[in-house]
Amino acid sequence: MPTALALSPHLDDAAFSCGGTLAQLANGGWRVVMVTLLTASVPDPTGFALACQLDKGLGPEVDYMALRRDEDWAAAAALGLAPPVHVALWEAPHRGYAAAPELFAEIRPDDRLADDLVPVLDRLMADAAPDLLLAPQGVGGHVDHVQLVRALTARAPACPILWWRDFPYTVRHPDPKEPFRETFADLPVVTVRLSADEEAAKHAACAAYASQIGFQFGGPDGLAERLGAEGAREHFRLAGARPDGLTLA
Repeated sequence: MPTALALSPHLDDAAFSCGGTLAQLANGGWRVVMVTLLTASVPDPTGFALACQLDKGLGPEVDYMALRRDEDWAAAAALGLAPPVHVALWEAPHRGYAAAPELFAEIRPDDRLADDLVPVLDRLMADAAPDLLLAPQGVGGHVDHVQLVRALTARAPACPILWWRDFPYTVRHPDPKEPFRETFADLPVVTVRLSADEEAAKHAACAAYASQIGFQFGGPDGLAERLGAEGAREHFRLAGARPDGLTLA
């Protein structure tokens, strides 16, 4: 049985950007391992980190990341996947980024996340022995996504990689920030066409991240509208050989 390893910076990125493809692979007999790398709880958050949960209607007594990990379990189940893997590294608001604009600006000089990710990626690769990786292109320029792309490209895995277009950053601006545009420019574009069942599974998985839907899409109706506008398609750049078992547009 071939193995696909999806590497998500945050608890929702893989489902939002390639959930239908993950469901398609699982339906096609692949073992699909969905990993989120930045999932550590931080006791007694303050400042911008606390604001990130308060603005979603969650009080300071709530373990925000524990709530999000539970949402991720539900999302994986909706996609027909095994329970997800959660790595206990910190999101950007816990690494010194102190305001929303900083999340999409330059990497802080003291932010060593890319270095910290390399041994984590080595361990995950050794454990899963993947035949295929799925990972973000960093569209939108979020520092956590950028650091993952840096770490993964530095490691240069031998297996094929489907680099996904980071949704919903792809639709927030007609020309979104793409710090790795040149890195991926020469790789072929691959578009996966989703069946009605796979599209429904993706919608259910995205809706499982209830703490994020209002912030990201304005509510369930906004989520449905945004997903519908994607036309049952997910878009990638492919490094390496094309994997079997995908329905391409």
